[in-house]
Amino acid sequence: MASPYIEIPVGERLVKVSNPDKPYFPECGYSKRQLVEYFIAVGDGILRATRDRPTTLERWPGGVFEGAKMATREDYARGQAGGGAGKSDAFYQKRIPKGAPDWVRTSRIAFPSGRTADEVMPTEVATIAWAANLGTLTFHPWPVRGDDVDHPDELRIDFDPQPGTDFSDAVRVALGPARELLDELGYTGYVKTSGKGGVHVYVRIEPRWTFTEVRRAALAFGREVERRAPAEVTTRWWKEERGEQVFIDFNQNARDRTIASAYSVRPLPYAPVSAPLTWDELPDADPHDFTIATMPARFAKIGDPHASIDDRAFSLEPLLEMADRDENDHNLGDAPYPPNYPKMEGEPKRVQPSKARHDD
Repeated sequence: MASPYIEIPVGERLVKVSNPDKPYFPECGYSKRQLVEYFIAVGDGILRATRDRPTTLERWPGGVFEGAKMATREDYARGQAGGGAGKSDAFYQKRIPKGAPDWVRTSRIAFPSGRTADEVMPTEVATIAWAANLGTLTFHPWPVRGDDVDHPDELRIDFDPQPGTDFSDAVRVALGPARELLDELGYTGYVKTSGKGGVHVYVRIEPRWTFTEVRRAALAFGREVERRAPAEVTTRWWKEERGEQVFIDFNQNARDRTIASAYSVRPLPYAPVSAPLTWDELPDADPHDFTIATMPARFAKIGDPHASIDDRAFSLEPLLEMADRDENDHNLGDAPYPPNYPKMEGEPKRVQPSKARHDD
């Protein structure tokens, strides 16, 4: 009979793994134990990406199988988020789960609605392993540290291929006009695969600006890249306006919007991970090459390509000046926020253009 649980040493802790042989990626034969062992193997890397950050846990307690689905807003409203018969199979955990060990740290964050929550804040690899035992595949850290949750220390640039484009298009934009702009700004960007079809670039910034200001800077960055490659790049928020282009998602810098961390696992059958890369690796990168089976050996061989990410933080002033020029010289003000946000000062009408024309 299979053991109902095992204990795995992680640093100074013993982390209990229940049902270790439970299939988590049945198409590949990967078990829950292999998932936990993967996170331990890349522990220094994923801890660098999440350390001292309030972190939403994307939990797939039943594993990734055909037909599995993420909880919707309606599921939460009906109390059906969290698995079980007739319920969703995966959900976002924004509050620390009941029964968490006393060594799991938390940080209190405020949502756009004004409500607050105490989120898990990793401070050691054992916290990552403990969360993996709960079925956490993807870690979604806020771009802030627990000692100052209102001033981001990370600018996040998300290159999101739209239908008709793919990973290679996102790579071309990141390597071309986006990297050119980073160099002109004097920023050091750290690149990674999203683990799906996109590319992410992170820039450490001084924690002097609010979420609103960081989002404004991200929008200015995206608009400048769009000017340089208008046939390939869009910052238009409404999907119906994007066409076959790479969307730079500036709203990923808004409060309570998060991106899968480096080394997070994505809920696809082949167990891909969000892989940190060097810029030299990006041209030949294939997201399918980075999985929970292949990443540990890569990590053991080359370490973390993002190991120096905390060495220097940059000023947002150049991008905020660019945003001022967009507004004053190009009549480009703010762009829409996601639908669950309160109406923001200076935001245009939050209605998709086709419906607005119909109403008019």
